[in-house]
Amino acid sequence: MINIIGKRKIWYSISGALVAASLSLLFIWGLKFGIDFTGGALLEVSYLGERPGNEVVREKLAQFDLGNISVAPIGEVGLLLKFKAVDEEMHKKISASLKELVKPPEGVRLEAAYEEQAFESIGPTIGAELRNRSEQAIIFVLGAIILYVAWAFRKVSRPVKSWKYGTIAVIALFHDLIIPVGIFAFLGKFYGVEIDTLFVTAMLTVLGFSVHDTIVVFDRIRENLSRKGSTNFEATVNASVNETIVRSINTSLTALLVLLATFFFGGESIKYFALVLILGIIFGTYSSIFIASPLLVSWYNWKRKK
Repeated sequence: MINIIGKRKIWYSISGALVAASLSLLFIWGLKFGIDFTGGALLEVSYLGERPGNEVVREKLAQFDLGNISVAPIGEVGLLLKFKAVDEEMHKKISASLKELVKPPEGVRLEAAYEEQAFESIGPTIGAELRNRSEQAIIFVLGAIILYVAWAFRKVSRPVKSWKYGTIAVIALFHDLIIPVGIFAFLGKFYGVEIDTLFVTAMLTVLGFSVHDTIVVFDRIRENLSRKGSTNFEATVNASVNETIVRSINTSLTALLVLLATFFFGGESIKYFALVLILGIIFGTYSSIFIASPLLVSWYNWKRKK
C-alpha cells in the first residue's frame, strides 16, 4: 500500500508551486480574450475546390489592420474567421481578398467557387455581458457543488463534518481550474491563444469531471469509516485512496486517449477546447488523489490539536 497521505507535504509543495506560478502568470499577463468577450466580427466563407490554408489566409489579410486573425476550418470546404470589428466597406474589401484565393475546379466559374455564408458583428457590450455571465456560471456551479456534497455526506459527522467535504472539494476544484488558466495565460502571451466561450464550456466540464472523481474517493472514505469503525482516521483515508486510485487513473486515461486524438487530429476550432479538457482531467485526477483526501486529514489533525 502506497503511503499517499503520509507524504502529503510533498503533494502540497508541488501543487503550491503550480498554483503560485499560474496566479503569477495570470496577474502579470492576464488572459487574451477573443471577440466573444471583447467584441469583433465573424466571417464564414466556403470554397468549391481547394480550400486555402490558414496561414495563406492570414498573409492575404495582413494588409488590413484586423488585429489577431483567427482562422478555423469548418467541414470540408468552409472557413470561420474572427477579427476585430470592421465597417461594411472593410467587410467588402476582406471578402474580395478572400475571393482572390479561389482555385476553382476545371469547368467551374470563379464566382461559383466562393461563397460568403455569414457575417456577424459582436459589439463590446455583448462581449462584456458574456464575460459576466460566464463568471456567474462558474461561481454558481462552485456554490452548488458545496451544497450538493454537504447534502450527499450529511450522515457523516465524525470525525469530519459533512460540509468540510464540500469545502475541500471546491478547494481541489480551484486547484484544477487555476493551473489550466495559468497555462492559457502563457499561451496567450507567446502564442496568441485567445479565450472564447468554448474555453468557458470546457472549464465547466472540468468542474463536473473533477468533483465526480473527488466524490468517488470521498465516498469510499465514508464507506470505510462506517464499515470498519476505525479510530485511525489517517490510515482509513490512506486505505480508501489506495482502493480507488487504479479506478481513477484508468477512467482518466480512457478520456485522455479520446481527447488527445481530438487535439492532434481534430479541427482547429476545437483544438484548444480539447487542450483545456486534457489539462483539467490530468490535474483533476491528481487533485482527487493527492490533494483533496490529504486535506481532509490535515484539517482533522489541525482541529484535534486546537
